[in-house]
Amino acid sequence: MGRAAVAGNASASQVDWADSEVSNEVRLFGRVTGEAIERTLPSGDVLVVFRVTVDRPAEAIAQSRVKVDTIDCVARRPGVRRTVATWCAGDEVAIEGSLRRRFWKGTGGLASRYEVEVNRARRVAKAG
Repeated sequence: MGRAAVAGNASASQVDWADSEVSNEVRLFGRVTGEAIERTLPSGDVLVVFRVTVDRPAEAIAQSRVKVDTIDCVARRPGVRRTVATWCAGDEVAIEGSLRRRFWKGTGGLASRYEVEVNRARRVAKAG
């Protein structure tokens, strides 16, 4: 099996991981936690950052009291930035992108964080 099986409807147990191509693909379905924030980097690049919570499956909740995961997301492409800038807290959204690790110099030295760089995004349902 190749990339098509991973990106399609195959579950993780159906994929022959030894035969799969290298891939960094993230798909999230969750709720926006708050207002998106536009930031301009020292380089002049503009991005929009926001957070999404994703419910954990029942079997994961049974092993931990944590019910959701909160995931930092960043939109760099102009069309995606415009889309996510219209979202409100509680909106249900679908996101596709890649996992990235970002580094910066903080007051305590070098720091890093993982975030999803969003390539495609759409609102599935408005809050409320």
